[in-house]
Amino acid sequence: MTDLGRRIGELFSQGAGANKDDARTAFFELQRGLNEGAIRSAEPDPSAPSGWRVNAWVKQGILLGFRFGDVVDCSADHGKWPFYDKDTMPLKKPGAMSGVRIVPGGSTIRDGAFVARSVVCMPPMYINIGAYVGEGSLVDSHALVGSCAQVGARVHLSAGAQIGGVIEPVGALPVIIEDDVLVGGNTGIYEGAVIKTRAVIAAGTVLTGSTPVYDLVNGVIIRPEPGQPLVVPAGAVVVPGARAVTVGAGKDWGLSLATPVIVKYRDDKTDTRTELETWIR
Repeated sequence: MTDLGRRIGELFSQGAGANKDDARTAFFELQRGLNEGAIRSAEPDPSAPSGWRVNAWVKQGILLGFRFGDVVDCSADHGKWPFYDKDTMPLKKPGAMSGVRIVPGGSTIRDGAFVARSVVCMPPMYINIGAYVGEGSLVDSHALVGSCAQVGARVHLSAGAQIGGVIEPVGALPVIIEDDVLVGGNTGIYEGAVIKTRAVIAAGTVLTGSTPVYDLVNGVIIRPEPGQPLVVPAGAVVVPGARAVTVGAGKDWGLSLATPVIVKYRDDKTDTRTELETWIR
């Protein structure tokens, strides 16, 4: 752990009794590192079962920013849009030289989120503190990248996609979307689910940390191991499906439950169909 990590851990353990100036100083140092992408709330780790490890001290630092921030007036358009938030959590202003496109229309990125060059943000969308969005990715209209969520390079988050965030508990893995993933419209990915590289999540699919995924190709049910997140395999094409209720009144009533299903693994034909996103860059 870095010196900053140790300082944050000590301050966090002191709770509300921590020195406010020291806590704010440590938070702002963390915030700069998050903005640069030099510090991440979760990092690739080949030795971990999911391929990722959590940096709990980063989340502790973000919580210090909330705890020791002062609520201030941050209204927009000369006060016509009233907003009030912690002074430690301003909006990010990447600047034209950053290479990030933020199309006009009501999008917001919180300071302390990393947004790489050539990312496109279509309005309105939101990226929260601690999040990481890799180079060449698209965050489409009404999409959310929650706090500490990790989104790789060349990812397409379609309109209405919800990538859940997590700050507490500090040891919980955030949602991970690896490189070259396509996330369809009105999709929800929550509770630290890990989507491996080149997977395709079809429109309307909902995945959580405890959701079983039915792999028709390999004839297996993918379930998270105890204490581990759900991991969707690389290249999997996941669509919303249903399975019949076989017990109790549900069977008599002919009910079924929504469930995600892997119907194939990504191939050249799938790649051709998803290539259209490059035309809007």
